[in-house]
Amino acid sequence: MVVAYIHDQARRNWRELGRTEVVWNNLNPDFVKKFTLQYFFEQSQKLKFEVYDVDSASADLTKHDFLGRVECTLGEVVSAAKLSKLLDGPKKNSGLIIIGAEELSSCKEQVTLQFCGQKLDKKDFFGKSDPFLSISRAHEDGSFTLVHRTEVIKKTLNPTWKSFSIPVRDICNGDYDRTIKFECHDWDADGGHDFIGSFTTTLRELSKGPGDGTVFECINAKKKAKKGKSYRNSGLIKLLYFKIEQIHTFLDYITRGTKIHCTFAVDFTASNGDPKSPTSLHYMNPFRPNPYATAIQAVGNIIQDYDSAKMFPALGFGARLPPDGIISHEFALNGNPQNPYCSGVTGVLEAYHRTLYSVQLYGPTNFAPCINHVARFAAGARNGQDYFILLIITDGIITDMPQTTEAIVNASILPMSIIIVGVGDADFQAMEVLDGDDVRLSSRGKFAERDIVQFVPFRDFMGSNGEDIASVHARLAKEVLEEIPEQLLSYMKRNNIKPQAQPQPGRT
Repeated sequence: MVVAYIHDQARRNWRELGRTEVVWNNLNPDFVKKFTLQYFFEQSQKLKFEVYDVDSASADLTKHDFLGRVECTLGEVVSAAKLSKLLDGPKKNSGLIIIGAEELSSCKEQVTLQFCGQKLDKKDFFGKSDPFLSISRAHEDGSFTLVHRTEVIKKTLNPTWKSFSIPVRDICNGDYDRTIKFECHDWDADGGHDFIGSFTTTLRELSKGPGDGTVFECINAKKKAKKGKSYRNSGLIKLLYFKIEQIHTFLDYITRGTKIHCTFAVDFTASNGDPKSPTSLHYMNPFRPNPYATAIQAVGNIIQDYDSAKMFPALGFGARLPPDGIISHEFALNGNPQNPYCSGVTGVLEAYHRTLYSVQLYGPTNFAPCINHVARFAAGARNGQDYFILLIITDGIITDMPQTTEAIVNASILPMSIIIVGVGDADFQAMEVLDGDDVRLSSRGKFAERDIVQFVPFRDFMGSNGEDIASVHARLAKEVLEEIPEQLLSYMKRNNIKPQAQPQPGRT
């Protein structure tokens, strides 16, 4: 049997997820038991699998023969679709374990609907009604849960509401024959909305599309009981538009071949302080990595699981370069501008450390050259098979704000995201503007098509001196990478790029 564990970062220990069934007398077992856990792109979710030869009915693992173990991350499994690893066990050749991952979702469809009302009951004494629709899905016990409410349309008995989209899972939990209830109310400012009428239908019935079969009588049961046979309805609700389409998730793209590429850009301006001084943000403390090294490790350790080659371009900006002292805002940390790739996160850190003592920290703080560097690669890979992340780590106030803004606006149409980690205690107000969460970024009258920038101040993650560096890494990486899946999906959706087709069995 296999015992699965997940690493609890808060408690810094392994927690058992569960155990497979026992497959008796077999050296090539295929286990039926699955383990369900939440997946977070922005976290390093460490997993461990231990294999045992079961000798009795005892739950005590020491009573069974240990055959081997393997550790990995959920990111590695997701990225590989099927991850094969040699077991680390008591024998030289302890065998192989194959781990697969599949997103658990019974329904990935989204429905877009639009409705209008005709001849609705007048509820306001001095004017016409202000109608809106409430839509609820039925449960097995006959109760209903509200899943959507339309906007209110003022002073009309013949409203046309805006179209809206909702996951099929939300409106009927994937069951096309489950009852859906529509209620029409007249909006009142005091919240005591007047009931106009209701009807029920199903998604299967709605899927017929606009027509005579999807015109519904809005019925007010109290009014019907009061008026008797003279009551016909309280108006009609008509379906105007119906469309069902597949919702594609971040994992759909990753598991079907979209590659994530990360470029690191490090600030070598003089405002960081002399690297030899303990007060410098670049100071190499033998007991605790500096903010630059921490950010590289925290993000790199997550990203590397999604890059099979594990080769990362690493750039620097704001330094005088040997031997002629030319100031550069886009230079390779490994000294090779034709091939700025470093091997793994370790290679990036080594190149960063070497550069610290070979260049002269100078200035100013210009972002645009590094943004444009990555944008050139992203511009040549727009088919959805590649997505680029630029991590900028900086201490200073941007000195080329107009050029940086223009570079970001131009890059917003590309498969690209920009993460800025601000270190030190500078005023990072300009970074918040670039983030674009509150006000859409624009340059020369042109607005950014997508929000592609995430700014994170490192000081929010400093923690206490006694805090474990691993927990600092985990919290920083979560904050830094949280928006990446949604930004990737926004690019794919805007460009109508579907995940690549699943390879057919027997085909490459």
